[in-house]
Amino acid sequence: MNHVALVGRLTKDPDIRKIGDGRMQASFTLAVNRSFKNQQGDIDADFILCSIWGRTAENTVKHCGKGSLVGVSGRIQTRSYEREDRTRAFVTEVVGDDVRFLVTKKPSSEVRAESSQSQVALANSQSNSAADHFELPTQKNEKETLPIF
Repeated sequence: MNHVALVGRLTKDPDIRKIGDGRMQASFTLAVNRSFKNQQGDIDADFILCSIWGRTAENTVKHCGKGSLVGVSGRIQTRSYEREDRTRAFVTEVVGDDVRFLVTKKPSSEVRAESSQSQVALANSQSNSAADHFELPTQKNEKETLPIF
C-alpha cells in the first residue's frame, strides 16, 4: 500500500504548467510540522515536494497561496532526470489525488493586484473634499482599535 496524508502550509504560491497532452500540473512545497520537539525545544518541519494534476491543480492555484494550510492525500513517487551537467538527479515527491483547503490565503499575484487597486481607490477618495473629513467608527478592543464595517 502506498498512501500518504499530510497537513501543512504552502511555502510559496503553487507553480502551474500545461503538459504536452494538455493536462495541467501544479507543484508546491508543503511545510509539515513534526509531532515532537528537538533538543532545543523547537518544533522542526519537513519540506515535502507535492505534485497535483487536472482540476485539482487548477483549483489549488486559484484558491491557495503562500501560507495556506492544506491537506494533501496521495502517494509517494520517485523519479529521475538528467541535469544540465549530465548527472542523474532523483526526486521523491507526493503525487496528490486530493487537496483540501483548510485555511486559504490568496496567491501573491492577486494580493498585489488588490493592493494596487486599493491604493488607486484610496487616492481617488482622498481627492474628494468630503472624503477629507470622513473617519471610520472604531470599537475598543483590549489589544487594538478595530474599524467597524
